Amino acid sequence: MIATLIKNLALMAGFPVLMLLASCSTMHSATQSQKAAIEQLLISEAVLRSLPRDANDIIAIPQGAKVAIDTSGVSADQILLQKTVAGWLGQQGYAIQKNEDKADYRVSVIVGSLGTELGNSFFGMPPVTSQLIPFSLPELALYKAQYQTGYAKFHMDIFELPAGTLLQSTPPFLAQTHFNNHTILLFFTINSTDLESPPRLGSFRNRDSEREQRKNEERYDLGW
Repeated sequence: MIATLIKNLALMAGFPVLMLLASCSTMHSATQSQKAAIEQLLISEAVLRSLPRDANDIIAIPQGAKVAIDTSGVSADQILLQKTVAGWLGQQGYAIQKNEDKADYRVSVIVGSLGTELGNSFFGMPPVTSQLIPFSLPELALYKAQYQTGYAKFHMDIFELPAGTLLQSTPPFLAQTHFNNHTILLFFTINSTDLESPPRLGSFRNRDSEREQRKNEERYDLGW
């Protein structure tokens, strides 16, 4: 009886503290789409960085040749890779054809890997659900880190048409990107990334400031 009374008093004394901790929690939904914006940037920028500026030492077909492109791989994002490679070949001076019967060469893009990796480190109290109290406690992180890496690896097999003779297999195209998030003492957040323009969660930027920033960037780009 006495033990039960002490237990109930302890629960009553700790209730305000638990309520305070619960009121300090912050909830955030990672995404409302199939892939979060940061995950999309990690993949797309990894693809762009894997392609060099000059293809002269990589692609052994003459400039101006008509080429058709196809892709194969297990990634659902390979259509993005196909269109990006098509634009890159177009910049190198090749004429991209939709149908093979109008092309001199077929470029088959073989996707080895195209996606993201996610890792976590955590020190603190994980979320708690108890039958003794009528609410759940959120995660309380003294230190929490989330590591996201975008990775792209593929190569190209080039066939001469219409015979379909294999002319060349290129070396692998390889690149990766990263976005790391660190939370210290529940509230302090630090991000580190090599992405060009990652979204800023919870930030407020004045429209006039954004307009002035774009203006300055335009001046810089034009050499004013």
